[in-house]
Amino acid sequence: MLTPDDLRRQAADGAIDTVIAAFPDLYGRLIGKRFDVGFFLDHALSDGSHACDYLLTVDMEMEPVPGYEFSNWERGYGDFHLMPDVATLRHASWLDRTALVLCDLRHEPDHRPVSVAPRSILRRQIERAAAMGLTGFTGSELEYYVFQQSFRDAAAAGHKDLRPIGWYLEDYHILQGTRGEPLNAAARRHLKASGIPVETSKGEWGRGQHELNVRYAETMAMADNHVIFKQCIKELADAQGLSVTFMAKPHAGQAGSSCHIHFSLADAGGPVFPGSREIGPLRVSDTFTWFLGGLLAHAPELMPFYAPTINSYKRFESGSWAPTRVAWCRDNRTAGFRVVGNGPSLRIECRIPGADCNPYLAFAAMLASGLDGIENRIEPPPVFEGDVYAAADLPELPGTLEAALEGFRNSTFCQETFGPEVLAHYSRFYEAECEAWQRAVTDWERNRYFERI
Repeated sequence: MLTPDDLRRQAADGAIDTVIAAFPDLYGRLIGKRFDVGFFLDHALSDGSHACDYLLTVDMEMEPVPGYEFSNWERGYGDFHLMPDVATLRHASWLDRTALVLCDLRHEPDHRPVSVAPRSILRRQIERAAAMGLTGFTGSELEYYVFQQSFRDAAAAGHKDLRPIGWYLEDYHILQGTRGEPLNAAARRHLKASGIPVETSKGEWGRGQHELNVRYAETMAMADNHVIFKQCIKELADAQGLSVTFMAKPHAGQAGSSCHIHFSLADAGGPVFPGSREIGPLRVSDTFTWFLGGLLAHAPELMPFYAPTINSYKRFESGSWAPTRVAWCRDNRTAGFRVVGNGPSLRIECRIPGADCNPYLAFAAMLASGLDGIENRIEPPPVFEGDVYAAADLPELPGTLEAALEGFRNSTFCQETFGPEVLAHYSRFYEAECEAWQRAVTDWERNRYFERI
């Protein structure tokens, strides 16, 4: 990590000549500008910069989507203000002579926070927890597939017939994992050198699938580390002539890629989840119990924040390591919410999100749900034991983005918790994803119908 004085010294020494100022968009992609370090220090560090506000209304192809109140052609697609969060300033070790800082978005000209910006949404829930004397700690475990073709070559091939970095299932397999070390080792080293402590990397269950875990942190810092990690490993892969995907389900018949989120709370005295209350096999606090109750109660209506794309829902299959029903268990990977750890390490793992989630929104969903559980003393259902996939009496999670959107859009909880502006904005965002899918003609359709219909 860098302080402004560190940056000035390294700029004077010629060690850094470029600063990337970026923010997460609705998908969680980093969007922004590269600054000459001198101009950044003289102006942007204290005064911020500007970008077109259409960046919170575009689709994956960067096309402006109609139907948003926040920004549209009638409003002229003006600017919003990018204000660097100095606490995120760091050396981007994997890039030549480059620093990186994340920004908060503010309206022009009054500099009010942009309520629909992902960082703003998460920050409001963090502030809500702080008002209750609580701090959230979060860890997100990202899985991804690595392929031997470059991103450009993969795109030119229509992302077909790609060669994974490994050719048999890799889960914990050291030999097969070694074949991915040129990329994964570089990611571990550069993340550590860029202020993101790394725990482990390992082969995952799919062919060419890997997982790299960075150390847990306070919730906003973890969301920032999450998006920087994705940026880092994609850029390292690009430099090595490889490609990486964080799609939730890149191939039918193979494992999906998850983002398992571990969450705990602390107050001034330390972790608040351990306690003397017996709930199933656990001894926990009322705070833990009610937080868990809120997570379970609100999971279905918050699914778009956990699973934001059409592809997200292809991952939810029985026997796939991805949950399909609402339940909690002690150390059981068939459940949507898995309780792990003991004592100070006691935590709740949400297994619903895929690797395609926007961490700011997924973390905000968990924190908002759990805090509502504490405020309203929501009791969770009894602990489930056994195979959740086979439990037909448990409620199912929404199976498509369309179904998830209906629950999200009509949710009184989402309206009251995030505000009508956020609810309307993200409803339109997920609606536009559904519309794009409905217009698409797929290879599946051509293969099925071209001759035989």
